Amino acid sequence: MSKWEIELQQGTDWLSGHDVRLSELIARFSLPTFMPHKNYYRELVESIISQQLSVKAAATIFGRFVDHFGHFPSPDEIIQTKPEPLRACGLSFQKIRYIQDLAMHILDGTVKFDHLDSLSNDEIIAELTDVKGIGEWTVHMFLIFCMGRLDVLATGDLGVRTAIQRLYELSTLPNPDEMREIAEANHWHPYASLPCWYLWQPLNNAPKEQLL
Repeated sequence: MSKWEIELQQGTDWLSGHDVRLSELIARFSLPTFMPHKNYYRELVESIISQQLSVKAAATIFGRFVDHFGHFPSPDEIIQTKPEPLRACGLSFQKIRYIQDLAMHILDGTVKFDHLDSLSNDEIIAELTDVKGIGEWTVHMFLIFCMGRLDVLATGDLGVRTAIQRLYELSTLPNPDEMREIAEANHWHPYASLPCWYLWQPLNNAPKEQLL
C-alpha cells in the first residue's frame, strides 16, 4: 500500500467504527480512487471551464482550449489572448472573464500556489474565492480531488445532500448547518472528505454544485 492508500484506509476504518449507517455504505465500495496532485493552476482553469457542463462537453471544450495554444497556456498567454478564439473553442464570454481573472490574480500575486499547502482549508477557500467564478463548491472539489485534503465537507454539493437525506432517512434535504451537525454527531472529522466520496458512489454521478 502507498502512503496515500494507508491514509485512506485509516480514514475508512475510523468512519466505519464511528458511523454505523456509513459503515454499511463503505463496505459496498473499494477505497476512494482519487489521487492528489500538484497541478493546481491547470485544475482551477479546468474547473472553471467545466462549470454547468456534462463531463463529455467539458472535456471537449477543455481539449479545444489546450489545442488552441498547442500546450497548456501560462497566465500571461491567457491575458494576452483575445476573446474571439476562446469563444471558438466553446467558452462563454463569462468563463473567459473568469479564466482571465484567475490569471490576473496569479500574476499580481494574490493567488500563490506555492504556499497553498501551508494554509488551512478555510484560508485556501478565502484566497481562491476572491477569483471571479470560483465559489466555495469549486474550492471544496479542489481541496478534495486535487490537494487531497481529507477533512472537507462538501456542503454545497447536491449529490451529497441527497445521499445524506436517503442514508439518514431525513424528511427534507439537509442544509449546510444540518450537514455539519450530522458530520459532527457521527464523528466524520478529521475525515469528512471520505463520506462525501462514498455518498457520491450510489448516485453514479459526478459531484454537482447546488445553487442555493
